Amino acid sequence: MAKEAYFKNEEVELFHDDCLDVLPNLERESIDLIFADPPYRLSNGGITCKAGKIALVDKGDWDKSQGFEEDYKFTYNWLKLCREVLKQNGSIWISGTPHNIFQVGYALQSLGFHIMNEITWFKPNAPPNLSCRYFAHAHESLIWAKKSKDAKHTFNYETMKSWNDRLSPAGKQMRSVWSIHLTPPEEKNNGRHPTQKPLELMRRIILSSSREGDVVLDPFTGSGTTGVVAKKFGRRFVGVEIEKEFCDLAIRRMNTKIVNEVTPLVDSPPPHKVYGND
Repeated sequence: MAKEAYFKNEEVELFHDDCLDVLPNLERESIDLIFADPPYRLSNGGITCKAGKIALVDKGDWDKSQGFEEDYKFTYNWLKLCREVLKQNGSIWISGTPHNIFQVGYALQSLGFHIMNEITWFKPNAPPNLSCRYFAHAHESLIWAKKSKDAKHTFNYETMKSWNDRLSPAGKQMRSVWSIHLTPPEEKNNGRHPTQKPLELMRRIILSSSREGDVVLDPFTGSGTTGVVAKKFGRRFVGVEIEKEFCDLAIRRMNTKIVNEVTPLVDSPPPHKVYGND
């Protein structure tokens, strides 16, 4: 039976449900770009630093590990469903840390995806490691993949080349290490999500690998950053979020002025380029 959207208009369709239940109801090969920020399984009783103080790593029951086998089964299953709804020339981005990203990479290759890049998101203002037993965690990983090696994915090369990143100055090819600060307080004015991604991160992902009018899917919508950026730049957005609190937060963010705060890099971005084999 088809799922009813929690919120829907011409630009956005948001489901309050489990992505494992929603994705089978979406039209096959209807999505141009997928960004997924799945549970990292970080909530294991450890400690972290928040506002300079020790805090427990407890993001919610959805972030707790169910054991290696169950965690991998979940990863494989949602990626399999994403593959079914992704167009032949579409692509997928997945974020993670050592807690989950290696499972993601293995599952992607097991399903026949072709990995194009691993991006390192370097966080210049990352918090210190208070246990003093490990190196301070100062990055996350992003895997960018397409359905097959022969797929002709979208890559807006000239737009990325014109970006001004401290590690990739404007006019140079954008490199696979991105320097982006943690989500600033002003992007949390409508409410808080424990794993909210910065607008700048999603701006690069969406503008690098989709075109205006494309359909962008986020199976773990959270606070709706993917939808905010997709809407700003003329993409249609389909989101799935299991927690009602975060569904409501995502809707608030997509319907407020924060959308207008995500400014384009240039008034008229260079035309996209479609690349085939690596």
